[in-house]
Amino acid sequence: MQNYVFVLDTNKQPLNPITPRRARELLTKQKAAVFRMYPFTLILKHAVPQPQLKLLTVKLDPGSKVTGIAVLDGENVIWSAELEHRGWQIKNALEARRSLRRSRRNHKTRYRQPRFNNRKRKEGWLAPSLMHRVLTTETWIKRLCRYAPITQITMELVKFDTQKMQNPEIDGVEYQQGELAGYEVREYLLEKWGRKCAYCDKEGVPLQIEHIYPRAKGGSNRVSNLTLSCERCNLKKGTKSVDEFLKKDASRLEKIKRQAKQPLKDAAAVNTTRWALFRTLENILLTKTGTGGQTKYNRTRLELPKEHWIDAACVGEVKKLNLLTQQPLRIKTTGWGTRQMCGTDKYGFPIRHRGRKQVHFGFRTGDIVKAIVTSGKKVGEYVGRVLCRQTGSFDIATKMGRVAGISYRFCTPIHKKDGYSYVF
Repeated sequence: MQNYVFVLDTNKQPLNPITPRRARELLTKQKAAVFRMYPFTLILKHAVPQPQLKLLTVKLDPGSKVTGIAVLDGENVIWSAELEHRGWQIKNALEARRSLRRSRRNHKTRYRQPRFNNRKRKEGWLAPSLMHRVLTTETWIKRLCRYAPITQITMELVKFDTQKMQNPEIDGVEYQQGELAGYEVREYLLEKWGRKCAYCDKEGVPLQIEHIYPRAKGGSNRVSNLTLSCERCNLKKGTKSVDEFLKKDASRLEKIKRQAKQPLKDAAAVNTTRWALFRTLENILLTKTGTGGQTKYNRTRLELPKEHWIDAACVGEVKKLNLLTQQPLRIKTTGWGTRQMCGTDKYGFPIRHRGRKQVHFGFRTGDIVKAIVTSGKKVGEYVGRVLCRQTGSFDIATKMGRVAGISYRFCTPIHKKDGYSYVF
């Protein structure tokens, strides 16, 4: 089951989304044309009586690496997507730039007076890698509001208590009790250990929370001392230490110890951006919130699989869900390129020239094109992201791999570059 199709009237105002079957019928009868490929949107060719618009809700499951998005018509999930962020790429790029600047400052060049007047940060400042998550989510919410009659936003306003996750006894555990007790910690462990037994890699079975260093020998309830195991491995390990239990499997022992000490960077990123995202969305539409434990509870109660877009659909108060789509749009943030005047080596010295001209023969790197090659060694039909060259010989990245040496004369643009790549 595919996503519903967004529809615009002749004045580019959003109408009720329609099924893919109805969209194919409109295109076949030439009553509508393709307005945009991603998200797939039609525009009507003739004016129609204004129908009664359905009140749609968009739900969000904000994450450090992937944000789940779901559009609901009451209890029906009609459109879904997973937005992949590139926060860590931005962080690495800024660190590389900083290292190059530091190396240049150590060169024997003219002295420049230090400047401090432009170093003050505004109130509520977020690092670029974190602000990127807020801005990309805002971009897609505004885009969806442009193509569908959305009247409300519901987002998961989760707070990971990192001190409590590291040491649950730090201030008592009374507030963790109740019907949703421990859901945030369990969800974190499932993500951290890949939803499989740490000792035998078994998947698809009930998993238990297990202490790497047993409580009987002084082990704590810190998250860094917790892992997941199947019932068989848990009983077999008993009160043995992990070194004793895995003494014959040194590679697995080293892997478990290394993974147990992984920092809580993802939880910290979600904590930092949650209120900035809420305030941003509140300026667009009425925004409601739900907790992470409530999301997990709804998904478990409805017996739905773990997916980012399904988590988004389960945010807030949910009694029943009908998944009318099973094929979310995968959106990957790629950015708009670099502003470097020249390419540098690891020491900061220029090694190649970067041309300022980005558009070649009407195409630019990142456009999605369809190429129908009728002659030569590469006869066939190719659809994918194009890499442009000044010579007019382009490369196309398709699902099957990269195809080189396609002339611009065979290419037809499908979707202009917008800083994202798409796949179903």
